[in-house]
Amino acid sequence: MDLQLIIVSILFIAALYYVSRMIYKSLFVKKGCGGNCKCGVDFSNIKAEQNK
Repeated sequence: MDLQLIIVSILFIAALYYVSRMIYKSLFVKKGCGGNCKCGVDFSNIKAEQNK
């Protein structure tokens, strides 16, 4: 095998792994960021109050 083909194949596999990992994390991993932004809090059971 040609050395150039081996390098390109390794880079392609690494890029494919990186993209698939990003897609997996965005679809299945639902954790907060650890900051104070409340991004990991589920607000679906809280009813909104209207102030007049």
